[in-house]
Amino acid sequence: MALRSAGTDAEARSEQVEPGSGRKRLGFGASAPDSGSVTIDATMARRYGAELLGTALLVFFGAGMATVTFGFRAFGSSVAAGILLTGLTFGLVLTGLVAVIGPISGCHVNPAVTLGAFLARRMNVIDLVGYWVSQLIGGLLGALLLLWVMHSSPFYVRPRIGLGANGYGSLSLLHASAGGAFLIEVIITAVFVLVVLSATRKGASAPVAGLVIGFTLALVNIMGIPIDGASVNPARSFGPAIVVGGAWFGQLWLFIIAPLVGGILAAGIFMLFHQVGATPSRAVGDMRAEHTMTMSAADEADVAAAGPAAATTTAMPPGTTRVVSGTGAGSTGATSAQPKPPAGSAGSAGSGGPTGPGSAGPGERGEGSGPASPPAGKR
Repeated sequence: MALRSAGTDAEARSEQVEPGSGRKRLGFGASAPDSGSVTIDATMARRYGAELLGTALLVFFGAGMATVTFGFRAFGSSVAAGILLTGLTFGLVLTGLVAVIGPISGCHVNPAVTLGAFLARRMNVIDLVGYWVSQLIGGLLGALLLLWVMHSSPFYVRPRIGLGANGYGSLSLLHASAGGAFLIEVIITAVFVLVVLSATRKGASAPVAGLVIGFTLALVNIMGIPIDGASVNPARSFGPAIVVGGAWFGQLWLFIIAPLVGGILAAGIFMLFHQVGATPSRAVGDMRAEHTMTMSAADEADVAAAGPAAATTTAMPPGTTRVVSGTGAGSTGATSAQPKPPAGSAGSAGSGGPTGPGSAGPGERGEGSGPASPPAGKR
């Protein structure tokens, strides 16, 4: 285990250059897990701090909108509008966080995403634990900040309004059972983590990845909010449940275990369809190189079968024709190039000189082939 004070290695790991361009894209983790050694560098504080801050902001805005919408019944006469607004809030906040802390830490802000990245061999166990601790602390700080803001309202009663925490049974809009909440959490988390891993693989576009990840989080939240409040993120459930306590705290176990199971499932599906450690662009390049080598081998085989005369053939410039002198089986000849005569002209094709034996131009015959035909109009 080595300590590095320079930040260049960590920057190179957290920011990867897209093939064919100078732009940098999202990266996961801060070490080379296949190297067999664990490296502790001085940039860990930046990355872990970025994860803490990002998770705190996600919980503050996302859970805050859930508290205002459903705790204070601000959705009015349309529950669907409240669900849509809360889901979009989570997605838009994450899209902004990708742009802010993505180049620093990869913008996991979710223990399930971090677990999926670890299983996909994008980070080591030190970063796994460090990210988890940072995210849980960030979720708790975000919930405390939200509670501070809510206490500024005289209408806020913590046991009744809550803090946007997740729950099932009587704490669910649809009064879903624990089994139904567990199932929906596994499904929506697996979908979200799979999209994150696929959108941030090597060769993917970072700007597109941020939009895709943000809209995917909004989608899975819109699906899960009526059932159990849509966790998808153990840190997002951890902070509000700890701060509010009561029945929400008693149900916290489900919203920690189920998203982690979904992250494991997503990592397995990702590794099934994607070759871990190889970029898609590199795979395409290998296919093209293999195709080129196959065609080259086929050309060499054709040349060998054609004999020595074909082996001496060289590339001709445009507007020229290949002429091989020499006839008969087993004879060898040299290949030469002559420019094509203009259309309508009576040129002859010979081996670099006047018309020779065995060759004749338009309107002429070669030697030994009989008398020449009279010109047109004199027959």
